[in-house]
Amino acid sequence: MPLYKTITVSPTTSVYIWKVTELEEELSKDVVLTDHCANRMNSMKSEFHRRAFLSIRHLMKEADYVDHDLYYDDFGKPHLHDGNHISITHSHNFTGIIVSSTDEVGIDIEMQRDKILRIANKFTPLEEYRTLANTEAIIRKLTIVWGAKESLYKIYAQQGLSFLKHIDVMDFAFDDKRTVAKITHQGNKSHYGIEFLEFEGFTCVFAQKMMGR
Repeated sequence: MPLYKTITVSPTTSVYIWKVTELEEELSKDVVLTDHCANRMNSMKSEFHRRAFLSIRHLMKEADYVDHDLYYDDFGKPHLHDGNHISITHSHNFTGIIVSSTDEVGIDIEMQRDKILRIANKFTPLEEYRTLANTEAIIRKLTIVWGAKESLYKIYAQQGLSFLKHIDVMDFAFDDKRTVAKITHQGNKSHYGIEFLEFEGFTCVFAQKMMGR
C-alpha cells in the first residue's frame, strides 16, 4: 500500500499523503462505506476519482478511523463523530488528509502548472511576486499561496468568503516551509499557521487555526 508520507505536525495533529497507484478492485478490499459515501462513489463516472475516493479511506485507516466515523455538514465540510477535526484533499494521483484533536485544520494538494499564472489575479495581488527570479519560481509560489487559501477556505466554510478580499497570506521564502495567514470576514479576524511541502511537481499546504486567535 503506497502510503507516500506521514507528517507529525504536532503531538495532536498529523498529515497523511497517499500516492494512488492501485487498481480500484485492490483499493476496495477491506473498505466498508456508509450508504451516503457508497452513493457518492457510485455516482462518480471516472474510475480515477473512485480510486482517489477509496485511497482516502485507507488514509483514514492510518489515522485509526473508518468511513462510518466521518460525516459532512451542509457546506460539504467533513467532520469526525468523535469531535476531532479532519480535512481531505486530492489532486491527480495524490490524496491527503490532516487530522487534529485540538485545532481546526485544512489541507490542499495542487499540481504545479502554468495555468495558475492566468488566474492569479483572482486570488492574490500579482505585484507581490515580481521580485522572483523566474517563471518557475512564480508558479511554485503562487501554488503555495493558492493551496494556503484553499486550506483556509476549507476551515472557514462560510459562503461569501473571497480568496482575494478576505484571506491574506504573509510573504515567505521557499526554505521557510511555513508562514501565517489571516482571514478578515464580516467584522471578524482569525489567524492561522501555514506549512507546505513540494514533491514530484505537486505542492501540499496545510493550515491550523492558531489557539485563541
